[in-house]
Amino acid sequence: MSQEITEITFESLGLTKTLDKMTAKELRALIVAKIPSIVGASGMQKDDLVKAVKEVFGIADEEGAISPYKDQIFTLKKQIRDMRVSKGTVEARQDRTQIRRKINKLKKRTRRLARAL
Repeated sequence: MSQEITEITFESLGLTKTLDKMTAKELRALIVAKIPSIVGASGMQKDDLVKAVKEVFGIADEEGAISPYKDQIFTLKKQIRDMRVSKGTVEARQDRTQIRRKINKLKKRTRRLARAL
């Protein structure tokens, strides 16, 4: 019973997404298939799985990194909340539709800013 120990590099995993964007199910499958040095992956939560993979490859966590768009996202979300309140008070259907469309545009913008990181 001789097991060959092969060197695994992060690039050899062939990831299409970042570790944080992967689901827990995808991370478990990756660990079971390609990283046998991590034991107990089936019982771990997503945060623990990501942390374990980062430890194996020596990737430092970027905790404390503040998003450069955080203030913009915050102000856009405040505008969305205010518009939702005003949408409830408007009687005309056209005005409500117009406000709803503006809210949807702002929501898309916040998602784009969050993804830009």
